[in-house]
Amino acid sequence: MNLVVDIGNTSVKTALFEGMKMISLERCDSGDVMIKVGSMLAFYDIDSAIVSSVTDDAEDILNLFRNKGCYVHHLTGKSKYPFASDYLTPDTLGVDRLAAAAGAVALFGAANIMIIDAGSAVTIDIITGKTFRGGSISPGMEMRFKALHSFTGRLPLCSFSDEIPFPPRSTKSAINTGVVKGLVFELNEYIRTFVADFHEPVVILTGGDSLLLAGLIEREFISLPNLVPEGLNYLLDFNREQAE
Repeated sequence: MNLVVDIGNTSVKTALFEGMKMISLERCDSGDVMIKVGSMLAFYDIDSAIVSSVTDDAEDILNLFRNKGCYVHHLTGKSKYPFASDYLTPDTLGVDRLAAAAGAVALFGAANIMIIDAGSAVTIDIITGKTFRGGSISPGMEMRFKALHSFTGRLPLCSFSDEIPFPPRSTKSAINTGVVKGLVFELNEYIRTFVADFHEPVVILTGGDSLLLAGLIEREFISLPNLVPEGLNYLLDFNREQAE
């Protein structure tokens, strides 16, 4: 059994896999990760684990696995990947983006792939010819709502609503329409440009906000909300095989 630990900026996701099948997916606060993983190691027969972290705070969790005699791989830019990369600043490339790319390549091989990961940030990455080409980073939906509230004097803090009239007739609906419809327009145009430029493209939508946005995007895409944990599970087996 494989255990995936994905440490984000504010929370941690843990996922259990039997082969390629995901058995469970849970989220906890970053401060509770040691307790969470410790209880999972005590309860489940875990053979291998992978730790992915967007922060530098991973050594304690890695040592927890090592002390239990469990094989653990710390995912970094120097890990083995099933694709090449021509990214110019690999040291600053987030491992979550690499994990999503690995999951996509595992599923679609050498296809022309666009990955839209709608989470805390919205990342849009391109893989063609099994080479990671790079992509864009912009604020995620919650970040956009918070920015309007934090950097103005009187605008309220709003959250997602699928009621996005145009033109809006209240301040709250104006904010919601501006954030949600603006993000949807942005994604539609990215997809339109990608589809026009590449033969037989595959467009993937993933991330925490993907299910909220899925019904609003007008362009064709494949919904894979768990692409990152599935990619991490694939990379765990891939790197273990490379090491043997």
